[in-house]
Amino acid sequence: MALKATIYKADLQIADMDRHYYADHALTIARHPSETDERMMVRLLAFALHADDALGFGKGLSTDDEPDLWQKDLTGAIERWIDVGQPDDRRIMKACGRAGEVVVLTYGGTWQIWWDQVAPKVERARNLRVLNIPAADSVAMAALAQRSMQLQCTIQEGTVWFSSGERSVQLPVNVVWSSPGLGS
Repeated sequence: MALKATIYKADLQIADMDRHYYADHALTIARHPSETDERMMVRLLAFALHADDALGFGKGLSTDDEPDLWQKDLTGAIERWIDVGQPDDRRIMKACGRAGEVVVLTYGGTWQIWWDQVAPKVERARNLRVLNIPAADSVAMAALAQRSMQLQCTIQEGTVWFSSGERSVQLPVNVVWSSPGLGS
């Protein structure tokens, strides 16, 4: 029998001073059996960084043709495709062909090795941004994971603060690569 996803609930309050976005989101997150708390919380961070009423979680690890998060317009066209982790160059380039903007949010200690391998193959993309969360910070964020979460997220000048009750984590979001014209 196949293992089923574990459901997490997150009440997320976002104050994004960089984008002037202030909203509360009640999120349901399905954590795939092979997904770690760290990866799930980085997906939640990706949501906070790009929060929009049209942004939603994809099927993620359970399917190859959907991202971890995506934002579609009213016609169903993909405006933003967000992958978490270290996707291969073919997946990234395919996503760049399908979406207006593609964001890859890397984390963990091996991201530089991954980037050195895929960078020459994806730097020609005109709609790609690659971000990195330092390994210690993504691990610290994983410690906030609970089946039911009350989280506050503040974003200012590229730094993110996540807090839950008395515990908080400060995370720098580093831009590894941004296609010319996308900005930082």
